[in-house]
Amino acid sequence: MCDNGKIASMRKYPSPNPTIRLDEITYWSCGLRVKGLLARPTNIKNPEAMLYLRGGLQTVGMVRPARIAQFAQQGFIVFAPYYRGNRGGEGRDEFAGNDRFDAVYGVDVLKQFVTCKQVHVYGFSRGGLMAMWTAILRDDIASVVTWAGVSDAAATYWDRVDMRRGLRRIIGGTPNKVPERYEDRTPLYDVDQIDAPVLIIHGTSDQHVDIEHAYQLEFCLQDAGKLVETWYSFGLKHHYPPKLNRETVQALCQWMKKKATS
Repeated sequence: MCDNGKIASMRKYPSPNPTIRLDEITYWSCGLRVKGLLARPTNIKNPEAMLYLRGGLQTVGMVRPARIAQFAQQGFIVFAPYYRGNRGGEGRDEFAGNDRFDAVYGVDVLKQFVTCKQVHVYGFSRGGLMAMWTAILRDDIASVVTWAGVSDAAATYWDRVDMRRGLRRIIGGTPNKVPERYEDRTPLYDVDQIDAPVLIIHGTSDQHVDIEHAYQLEFCLQDAGKLVETWYSFGLKHHYPPKLNRETVQALCQWMKKKATS
């Protein structure tokens, strides 16, 4: 068994930005070779570290080089796991099952390229589940941002008719038949183990991840006495308009940096 988080191979990847170097990394996670994309700004001294956790399922919502470069431009070295079973990685996507460890050990990959001791975690959509589990299972997380994030796996099954077939295949049944498997993927019950401050970003008219996911997460964090901030946007959907999207990326990156120094 190889060490979790150990890099097996690394190859340069085409970058959409001349100031951002991209590399595709193959690393070990639970005995599997998993892949991800690393973005490093070449014109910024002492960048901070960010784990970027993608949304979607399998090939849907795959990591986009331009998006990773956008975050790297804000002064971060960014590592974005593809999750197991994707882009030639071993294993199979489990929708925040054991593949949550691809995120957890992604932190160890990232820390091989930075001097800072703590890492920021960002999750979008399904990546919200992965982000929260990373913060639950690690004690070296500086801050967590979940944007349009899933927080309840069972609610996703009932809300997303288009995903039910895939979730039944991946998880092994419906929330009625195997409720424990959906509960195991839901971080709401374990947020008391999170030490990092959390920022929740969500549009009230999100048609893919209902705003209730954000409300539930906020309630559970507050109930556990955790630091949580919310940026709710009335009428906005899952994907923000381009200009507001860019402004929100800049704002959340500034929020992360402030939390690192506070």
